[in-house]
Amino acid sequence: MGMSDETHMIEGPEGHKAGFVSLLGRPNAGKSTLLNAFMGEKLSAVTYKAQTTRHRIFGIYNTDDEQIVFSDTPGVVESAYELHRLMMTSVRESLEDADLLLLLLDGTRPAADADPLVELIARKREAPLYIVINKTDKATKAQTEELAEWAKVALSPEAVYMISATENKGVAELLEAVRAVMPVHPPYFDKDQLSDKTERFFASEILREKIFLNYREEIPYASEVVIEAFLEEETITRIRAEIFVERPTQKGILIGKGGEAMKKTATEAREEMETFFGKKIFLEVFVKVKPDWRNEKNMLRRLGYGQ
Repeated sequence: MGMSDETHMIEGPEGHKAGFVSLLGRPNAGKSTLLNAFMGEKLSAVTYKAQTTRHRIFGIYNTDDEQIVFSDTPGVVESAYELHRLMMTSVRESLEDADLLLLLLDGTRPAADADPLVELIARKREAPLYIVINKTDKATKAQTEELAEWAKVALSPEAVYMISATENKGVAELLEAVRAVMPVHPPYFDKDQLSDKTERFFASEILREKIFLNYREEIPYASEVVIEAFLEEETITRIRAEIFVERPTQKGILIGKGGEAMKKTATEAREEMETFFGKKIFLEVFVKVKPDWRNEKNMLRRLGYGQ
């Protein structure tokens, strides 16, 4: 479903600007870090592991006379599972309904790493394109210059920017360049909205991020979080979460000896939820085995993929 089906027009002041900006890139290029830097809020899962973002997340940047809807898309991956195929569908949609494309390239990686993006963007591109070379704090000048020259030839962008999203270097200048090209348009979302996603969604993302940080190898990729209950009371929010894994051995690893591993993960998630929601949280976590959930279409629909 395109964005136009999901949004409604709101009256804004005369000359108000509003537009959609899609952040694209390979896994771990820094899209989520950049979205959070733009927003000044932690909206997207940010870990050192690839493929952390699975859903398309809107971050809504508001000032009195403008609204920029940033879309953090999943990293471009080869489709090993039905889950990956649905993730790539949301990437293609983001190319079709954007007013501006920001393609993030990891400055420490060779140009060949971005080859899958060139074909995807060349085939579907309808909007102006800015190349954003990230991780300049880790890359050499020679690396970033070589990448910039390659990008200019391969993709003919309107501009190339050098940034470090983690160090917040070059982000303000990039944001100004984005603001400058937004079309005159009323707001698409209410001005007090930070995202199109629900509080349930962010609760699940926070817990999922802790799984990515605390477990190795296949465990984070084979697990998914569902918020079964989100009950808001005056002084506390009660959250019941279920974590699905594919095999009983994965369940054992997640829970850990005497439940210690899951206790640590759940405590870290609860503490971050309390910061994020500004409220006391009571969090219950249950682990269930759901074989091959990444290929099961009904299960993926229930988890919000492909909607």
